[in-house]
Amino acid sequence: MLRALSRWWRSRSEAAALRRRPIPDDLWKRTLVRYPFLRTAADPQGLALRRMTSLFLDRKEFTAVPPLRLTNDVVVAVAAQACLPVLQLGLHHYDGFVGIVLQPDQVVAHRQHLDEDGVLHEYDEVLSGEAVQGGPVMLSWRDVRGSGRSAAEGYNVVIHEFAHVLDMEDGLADGVPLLPPDIPRALWLQTLGAEYEAFAARVDAGEDTALDPYGAHAPEEFFAVASEALFVAPERLQAEHPAFHRLLARFYRLGIAT
Repeated sequence: MLRALSRWWRSRSEAAALRRRPIPDDLWKRTLVRYPFLRTAADPQGLALRRMTSLFLDRKEFTAVPPLRLTNDVVVAVAAQACLPVLQLGLHHYDGFVGIVLQPDQVVAHRQHLDEDGVLHEYDEVLSGEAVQGGPVMLSWRDVRGSGRSAAEGYNVVIHEFAHVLDMEDGLADGVPLLPPDIPRALWLQTLGAEYEAFAARVDAGEDTALDPYGAHAPEEFFAVASEALFVAPERLQAEHPAFHRLLARFYRLGIAT
């Protein structure tokens, strides 16, 4: 009885959200043209994604740093790309944060790092995006806007940062998200560790890689760059990391044969 009541209440709540945040047909068509990777084999017209995008827009708060303005095209572009990784997992995986901050372009962040010897290192880092525990998620609109073109290179800042959100769902940024029962933690750790170490060695050796070399920074970054490639250029991931490609597809429930 309680479960049925919960389903009824959730259905009613989502129906109200869809009425509050409808996406016009012409806007959705423009979005699919600008970002072709949003059309998937399981959802070629993006109907399920369009529905989830409306729900996302109803639950999240967007802030734009001037001179960028929050137009419908801007927020739908971000929301649709953010929903793609959780289309089969469920939007509740993003319940741990609310805010999304859009910068017009990349930003420079001042960093401090205390090494094992107690020496403090200070440096500047150029960021296209950043996700922190509990939010907000920061994104460069210039990178988001160009994600239709950069997809061929396996690059997508929105999916990258929202992969970090999934990774941090258990409170840790370590490349190990909350795993479903059918994926043993030992299998994930073994596969992630082997794939990351091999990838980092290739990057250190100066070799060209199908994935963004930034993934060599840490296992959590390898998980994020592999996730973005999985959704926008899966052939790049499969060519060099077939084992992790299969495991990621299982995690995101993409129905790829293993």
